[in-house]
Amino acid sequence: MNDTAAAIEEIAQRDRQVCAWACLTSQNPMQPVPGHMPGPLANVFFGVKDVMDVQGLPTRHGAALSNVQPARFDASCVAMLRAAGAIPIGKTVTAEFAAVAPGPTRNPWRPTHTPGGSSSGSAAAVAAGMVPLALGTQTGGSIIRPAAFNGVVGFKPSFGRVPRTGMRVLCDSLDTIGWFTRDVTLARQVADVFMAMSTEESADSGLTSDAAGRLRVAVLPASDVGTLSGAALEVLKQAADDLASRGCRLQWLDTGELFEKSLAVHAGIMDYELARGLLPVLQGEASALRDQTRALIERGLSIPPKEYARLTNLRRHLQSAWGDLLSDFDLILTPSAPGPAPAGHASTGSSVFNRTWSLLGWPSIHLPISQTDDGLPLGVQCVAFPERDISLLNTVEILHQWMDRRVLKQPQ
Repeated sequence: MNDTAAAIEEIAQRDRQVCAWACLTSQNPMQPVPGHMPGPLANVFFGVKDVMDVQGLPTRHGAALSNVQPARFDASCVAMLRAAGAIPIGKTVTAEFAAVAPGPTRNPWRPTHTPGGSSSGSAAAVAAGMVPLALGTQTGGSIIRPAAFNGVVGFKPSFGRVPRTGMRVLCDSLDTIGWFTRDVTLARQVADVFMAMSTEESADSGLTSDAAGRLRVAVLPASDVGTLSGAALEVLKQAADDLASRGCRLQWLDTGELFEKSLAVHAGIMDYELARGLLPVLQGEASALRDQTRALIERGLSIPPKEYARLTNLRRHLQSAWGDLLSDFDLILTPSAPGPAPAGHASTGSSVFNRTWSLLGWPSIHLPISQTDDGLPLGVQCVAFPERDISLLNTVEILHQWMDRRVLKQPQ
């Protein structure tokens, strides 16, 4: 047995408790072409959320679909990582069609608690130390929330910056491919594979360690749309204090009704698009769908095109309003989740603190910082203006070092 096969066998053994993987490759994964220079991610194993294709593996979308054949080609994002030297070793568990019906994955920190969703397997696989990198997707909060619940870095790029070819797109104006890592440095290296620095950020590629005094940070507790646990609020305050102590200029902002309006518009757009994205499955193999998914489809199909057009117009107004409110700031500091991972597996938890940034298409990242007294991870979310992905990653790589973090030990 070669080293790669042995590593995959070890992961399979460790996964018996976490159930992060929908399937692992049974063959030696494709290697870089002989004679090529090693890529920037040479020999980095990674997982792929089971809504994206990996050559030779089935894509089941977390559903009980029949007669699923292995994919002939990689999704574009997988092919790009493979070209950079990384090695896909399997498909990670997703909620059914990346919606709300949870998969079997358990939280590595405490198996009785949810790992979040819909990218549950990807976040848990990284948290459990099985792989250093895993791809996920976000429509509402499906990267940031599981990253928070599993204590790992989760990055959602600006909408449209990672190609979606080879992925089943359900919500055409929302679905975004992102990734989970153990640290910001690797998250930044992955971003280099997918995107060049945009023209909007070329003059400002991010914070340098001696320029904290120029960083303007808006702190948004978003208390009008979701109640933070005491521990989560303390972590947000501590992160803000840590940045202020380094000279960053912070301002706590009241956003008025913007969050509430954004959540309502996001809900309508997501329901409308998801229902039509899944309509072919409902028509072709309804028995493969769970009751929760079918209920989502029925709700979305009840929204008429005229209402969808109205919501799309409101979305443009909200993008302008948010841009005007935050135009004087370089970074937004805000909660990732209402608190630590909730107990139970019937739900993947609340995405109330993530949906606005998905609606706007702005890049966001979860930074793990601390733990509750009983050992569940906590952290914060940082957000930037669209097309400033590289700048955001450069900045938070330094900020994360400044935050007064309690060491998060790898779950056993």
